[in-house]
Amino acid sequence: MIDKLFVAYKPTNISSNRFLSKIKKRYNIKKAGFSGTLDPFAKGVLIVAFGKYTKLFRFLKKTPKTYRATLWLGAFSQSLDSENIAHIKIPKTYLKDEIKKAISSLKGDITYLPPKYSAKKIDGKRAYILAREGKDVDLKYITSRVYKAELLHYKHPFITFEITISEGGYIRSMAQIVCEKLNSIGTLCQLERLSEGDFIYENEKELNPLDFLDLKENFYLKNIEDLKLGRKLIKENFKVQDAGSYFVKFGKIVSILEIKDDKVNYLLNGVNLC
Repeated sequence: MIDKLFVAYKPTNISSNRFLSKIKKRYNIKKAGFSGTLDPFAKGVLIVAFGKYTKLFRFLKKTPKTYRATLWLGAFSQSLDSENIAHIKIPKTYLKDEIKKAISSLKGDITYLPPKYSAKKIDGKRAYILAREGKDVDLKYITSRVYKAELLHYKHPFITFEITISEGGYIRSMAQIVCEKLNSIGTLCQLERLSEGDFIYENEKELNPLDFLDLKENFYLKNIEDLKLGRKLIKENFKVQDAGSYFVKFGKIVSILEIKDDKVNYLLNGVNLC
C-alpha cells in the first residue's frame, strides 16, 4: 500500500469524486481520498492522500483558502454558477471604483446564507438534492472570515476578483453579496482554487505530512513503548500539559493526542510517515 500526500489540480467539468477515480486508476491505487470538494464547474487545488495518510485530513492546516473567481453580471442561475443559467440581461456599466468598493466590503467577518445548491445537510440530506427536487431548502446563516478581497480585472459584464477566506466559505455566496452591493444580478462563470493554507499545486509533488499538520509537537517523557502499544497515558508524563491537540513523533511513527479535562486521549495512533 502506498502512503502519499500531494496536491492535484482538478480541471473543470468533472466532479471531485470522478477526478479522484481517475487519479486512483493512474497511480493504480485502491485507497485514496481528497479534502475540500470542488464543484464540477470549478478547477484548482485538491488535496489528495493515499493509504494511511487519508486519516490525516482533519489534522492538516488547510485554511485560509484563496480563490480566483469571475462574476458574470446580468446572468441568472439558481445554482449561482454557469451550469444552470436561465436568462441573461446585461446591466449598466460601472465605474471601477464602484466595483473595488463592493469587493472590498467583503473583508472581515461576514454572515450569510450558503447557496441552496450546496453540500450542506438538512435533516441528513444534501441541500442541492432537495433543491433539484424542488423542495424547500431551509439553510442556516453561517459566518466566514474574509482575509483578502481585491479586484483583478473588469471588462463589462465580467468581474474577476481574488479572495482569501476561512475554511467552509462559499465563493458563490460572496459573489452574490457583490451583486447586491452593485444592485445587480449575476452568477459565477469561473472559479479556481489557488491554495488551501500552504497547499499549492506543484505537479503532484509528494509532501511530508509533518510540514502541514495544524498541531503543535509534544514530547512523551516516559517509555515510548506506551505509545507504540496504545497504553493509557497521563498528562504528567508529557512535556506540554496544557489542554489541546498535539502530535508526538518517535522515529518515523507519529501519534496524535488530545489533552482535555486532565485526560489524554488518542485521536490517531501509530501512523508511519515513511
